Amino acid sequence: MISLFGDLAQDRGQSIDGPVLSAIMKGLKVKPEAARVALHRLRNDGWIVSEKSGRISQHSLSAKGRAESAAASPRIYADPSEMVQEWQLIFTSDKGPQVDDMAALGFSAIQPRVYVGPATATPPDDALAFSGNDVPVWLRKEAEPHALRQGYTELLQTLAALQDSLPEADDLSPVEVAVLRCLIVHNWRRLVLKHPTLPAPLVSPDWPGHLCHLAVCDLLTRFPRPKLKEIEQYRAAA
Repeated sequence: MISLFGDLAQDRGQSIDGPVLSAIMKGLKVKPEAARVALHRLRNDGWIVSEKSGRISQHSLSAKGRAESAAASPRIYADPSEMVQEWQLIFTSDKGPQVDDMAALGFSAIQPRVYVGPATATPPDDALAFSGNDVPVWLRKEAEPHALRQGYTELLQTLAALQDSLPEADDLSPVEVAVLRCLIVHNWRRLVLKHPTLPAPLVSPDWPGHLCHLAVCDLLTRFPRPKLKEIEQYRAAA
């Protein structure tokens, strides 16, 4: 549901009417009772706010939800052709930050105490930093998030099948496009947000994560985000 709101109604003032949300959840094969439980939990966690407009409930991201979605969007919707080119190699002290701390700074571990990351990332104060130049093949392989390779491989297989089998965007209803985009975004974000961004020179052309990125960008471009008003009008006429 957070993936859906982040894709369709991330901006301040945007909300999804209850009937529209129900129609999309139905398309996602989410049972009504499960959708109600999810909304209840998200309201309790401060992600979603709901209010009545007449007899219809309207749901929107809270300030917290908008902030979290805005922070994740650059990773989720990044254009592969605009990846950062400059990179750096970082050596940390034996008492320096741990892997998770370095990941939060934007660096990927390749060996104990050795990290790579974008040139724009700020290393720890006591780290030794070198500007990157030519990248050997082995370094690209070391920089990949190996624990996510299987997940990316499985997602790539699904995305490849989608690319070959989907109809044209004009042949899908606004609700169907919203459902399709939600499924793509949700399965992509659950992987891409688990590791730092790698600068383009450190990405192997055949890495499943990179191929997924290309496929996601292609599909989201082929099936542009429908306007909420278009979904409302389609559901009302259905």
